[in-house]
Amino acid sequence: MDEFSKYVGLDVHKETIAVAVAEARGGEVRYLGEIANTPEAMDKLARQLRKGGADLFFCYEAGPCGYGIHRQLTALGWDCQVVAPSLIPKKAGDRVKTGRRDSLSLARLHRAGELTAVWVPDGAQEALRDLTRAREEMKHLQRQAKQRLLAFLLRHGKRFDGKVNWTQAHYRWLEGVKFEQPVQQIVFQEYVDTVKALTKRVDALDKQIESAAAESVFWPVVEGLMSLSGVSLLTASTIVAEIGDLRRFTSAPQLMAYLGVVPSEHSSGGTKSRGGITKTGNGHVRRVLVEAAWTYRHQARKTAFLQRRAERTSEAVQNIAWKAQTRLCKRYRLLEARGKLKVQVCTAIARELAGFIWAIGQALPQPTAKA
Repeated sequence: MDEFSKYVGLDVHKETIAVAVAEARGGEVRYLGEIANTPEAMDKLARQLRKGGADLFFCYEAGPCGYGIHRQLTALGWDCQVVAPSLIPKKAGDRVKTGRRDSLSLARLHRAGELTAVWVPDGAQEALRDLTRAREEMKHLQRQAKQRLLAFLLRHGKRFDGKVNWTQAHYRWLEGVKFEQPVQQIVFQEYVDTVKALTKRVDALDKQIESAAAESVFWPVVEGLMSLSGVSLLTASTIVAEIGDLRRFTSAPQLMAYLGVVPSEHSSGGTKSRGGITKTGNGHVRRVLVEAAWTYRHQARKTAFLQRRAERTSEAVQNIAWKAQTRLCKRYRLLEARGKLKVQVCTAIARELAGFIWAIGQALPQPTAKA
């Protein structure tokens, strides 16, 4: 640790930033006050702190304000960490939270090396992540619209005789539904139009994701992940957009813990107590992995569709994908035979699937920027 180093804690808000500085080698920790949350104010702060030739090390909590400050400071040549809020050490009895206290705590802990930094995507990777999250939110709105339409029909005794809703036959049936009251017919038509509009938006976002993923530096990783059973283009794109480079995890258990699919534990002395999964980390990837895990309830089989996708990757990746399918299909049946609930089985399968995803990430070359 250089004696001219300064560790700067930033408590970032929409309009202001609380700033505190910790001097190196056990020096004082002082609060500098608040500045405006603008690039000009941040540039001025960095120049003021730089006086005397000090090396600057910034940190702030990940939050709704994004990564703009990180990108600005790193572009200026300074070290800046975006910190995971859930992993910041806190005193159990501390019930006072202010911008001043938070910035002082960040500066002090940053100097001590007690903070855990999160992965910061570049502009293109963040754009792909925004796209996959927008599709996820639009799909949620579509499900809500469908539920409202079906509830409206059920309330008025209108039931579809077919086996599956939202097929062509179901839509043809909807076209023939009539209500006695003109107002109710208008309400019904608004519900139907909403479902159709949201369906078009979901389809449009799917096409955008396909195009953006193909142009991404992670496209070889996306193709590699698609060799796994249950991992579609959307699932693979979500994984790489949320996680980034899989090589940054040194082991498969580390990736599993990051995704929150490992069991929680509260052990003391000779007593060991394990509970449900921790559900920490990235919930978007955890959701798509659990959805993909349902595929492994079937017997292991190389379908023509899956084989065509696997042939686009290397032989090593194909071997990992087949090993994953044979193991996880067998594991699914074994856990189900033990009387486990299906949701518990899928969660266990999702955890092991994360391990095979990590293995594929290690088998592929490191992503490089496209020309």
